[in-house]
Amino acid sequence: MTTAHEITVEVAPEDIDELGHVNNIVYLRWIQDVATAHWRAAAPPDAVDAIAWVVRRHEIDYRHPALPGDRIAVRTWIGAAAGLTFERLTEILRADDRRVLAEARTLWIPIDARSGRPTRVSEEVRRRFSTS
Repeated sequence: MTTAHEITVEVAPEDIDELGHVNNIVYLRWIQDVATAHWRAAAPPDAVDAIAWVVRRHEIDYRHPALPGDRIAVRTWIGAAAGLTFERLTEILRADDRRVLAEARTLWIPIDARSGRPTRVSEEVRRRFSTS
């Protein structure tokens, strides 16, 4: 499965920092929100209940600021997996003109939802959430 999953968010007044644009931590929240939405929409129901995900690494390249009043499209798709590390790519765009505001690469580790320990995933989950 390599299709992108997208959500739309509105910039809220509390997202704006002292420089007058969306604070960097808000971009991170959007990256995590779209990843969670994609997982819940595309994963097998039994996997949603059994597996949680934790971040190993975030890399974010900021291109242009998001501003008060902007509608934001947050788009994610899966990348490669190696062992227990799953790559996810994300673009944050201004919804109206599709201008890329930021790009991110996140490495996720699946954990057992009950024990909190890293866990292997089924072949079906690996196939749905990895290009490798």
